[in-house]
Amino acid sequence: MAESQEWLLEELKTIEAWEKDQNDLWFWEKIGRLPFKIIDRWTPAFIQRKIGELLDELGQYIQTGGNYLSSTAKIPSYYSDLAVTTVEDVKKLSISAMDEAAEKITVNRKNIAMIQGASTGVGGIFTLTIDIPVLLGLQLKTLQDIAICYGYDPSVKEERLFIVKCMQFVSADIVGKQAILAQLSQFDQHDESVKREVLSELQGWREVVFNFRDQFGWKKLFQMIPIAGLLFGAFINRSAVNDIAEAGKMLYRKRRIIERIQYEELA
Repeated sequence: MAESQEWLLEELKTIEAWEKDQNDLWFWEKIGRLPFKIIDRWTPAFIQRKIGELLDELGQYIQTGGNYLSSTAKIPSYYSDLAVTTVEDVKKLSISAMDEAAEKITVNRKNIAMIQGASTGVGGIFTLTIDIPVLLGLQLKTLQDIAICYGYDPSVKEERLFIVKCMQFVSADIVGKQAILAQLSQFDQHDESVKREVLSELQGWREVVFNFRDQFGWKKLFQMIPIAGLLFGAFINRSAVNDIAEAGKMLYRKRRIIERIQYEELA
């Protein structure tokens, strides 16, 4: 660990300033529910069933990781210039090296999201209903890989819980954001009551997914227009992945920095 205590404290202040700058989006969240109420009413039954299947598949994530669990076997590719193969190896790296790896993943996933959004935007409302679960899956993968970059293993259930809270943080209003930050600040204190509280507040994975889906409503409104939706879809999906990646980097970076500070204080 090459970082000084002063550097770590300054970086922590930067992250805390970012947390305070998160805006209250409650007004847009309320407006955003309208497009999806329309979709739910007029979408053909076969597409509704497909969405249900995908949501059920995502629902396995919190328990087992399902098909969306990222593997720590990818670590060597994230740090190709370093002799790093395990999560324990990653924990010993500098914060700067972790930041660089996380940024590379962010750029890659934003490009994937842009292509995906463009392809689903071509079909308007019909492909839009499929786009949401696919985008959620991409965001889950992005958060998990960022977690790995900072030395946290998503195969551990508690880490998947942290990732779900990161997703909720992005779509929460200002009161919700403050509550989530308060919970996450205690996440590494090995207090099982805190983890039980976080888990109980999820109120079922399907509800989390539907709330997250609704949050994109107003942003996705123009993607319902066939062909023109290509441009909107590319931009919106890229922005969505960028937002989730930024939150993931900040929140995981904060955990790692605090751990380093505490280690230095005990040394």
